[in-house]
Amino acid sequence: MNHGNSGKALVLIPARMASTRLPGKPLADICGLPMIVQVAKRAAEADVGRIVVAVDHRDVFEAVSDAGFEAIMTRVDHQSGSDRIHEALLKADPHGEAEIVINVQGDLPTIEPGPIRAALKPLENAATDIATLTVEITDEHEKTNPNVVKVVGSPLSESRLRALYFTRATAPHGAGPLYHHIGLYAYRRKALETFVSLKPSVLEKRESLEQLRALEAGMRIDVEIVNSVPLGVDTPEDLEKARRILSVKA
Repeated sequence: MNHGNSGKALVLIPARMASTRLPGKPLADICGLPMIVQVAKRAAEADVGRIVVAVDHRDVFEAVSDAGFEAIMTRVDHQSGSDRIHEALLKADPHGEAEIVINVQGDLPTIEPGPIRAALKPLENAATDIATLTVEITDEHEKTNPNVVKVVGSPLSESRLRALYFTRATAPHGAGPLYHHIGLYAYRRKALETFVSLKPSVLEKRESLEQLRALEAGMRIDVEIVNSVPLGVDTPEDLEKARRILSVKA
């Protein structure tokens, strides 16, 4: 069931069974399929490369495999999704054939193919280490909501920023757009290897934002501007919303 240009890009989807707000989240039923399978289906629709789901529980492994997707068992005790996908990368591609790793979060069952493909665009610039996504904030409440992570970036074009900082604060100050960060990443393989070798940084710990570790280490993150924020499923309410969205598309 994997499609597309499997040689250079590898899509890794981390699936963590333990979730305080939504226990057993990867296996939550959405229109007859486990959520993690819905995410894998969305990644397949993007047609950007081989898809591997990085799981930490046998039940999730079996659900992914039964749906025809590739799954790899990873450790239960990873501190972050990037650590989990790095372990999966080493197991899935031990000979280093994949040049780019796309990290699609396992709780985005309604994500469109377009944003997944868009995450690759900044890597067309050889100087870019990591690519990610953002959308302009139009809701005034989001501008001051600390749960909405903002990208502070220098414009490179109408559709791209070079990230200078990520913050939960309302920033930057003054007139102009604010941007909501979308936590979907495309890494050069070497950049991911460098990133996971770094210790958590001062600003990363202060803001609780892992991507600041890369910026503090001098790595370059470029950000593609897209049109909408995919629904992240963290609560039972989010799950019901995802079910409604996908039932309409079915």
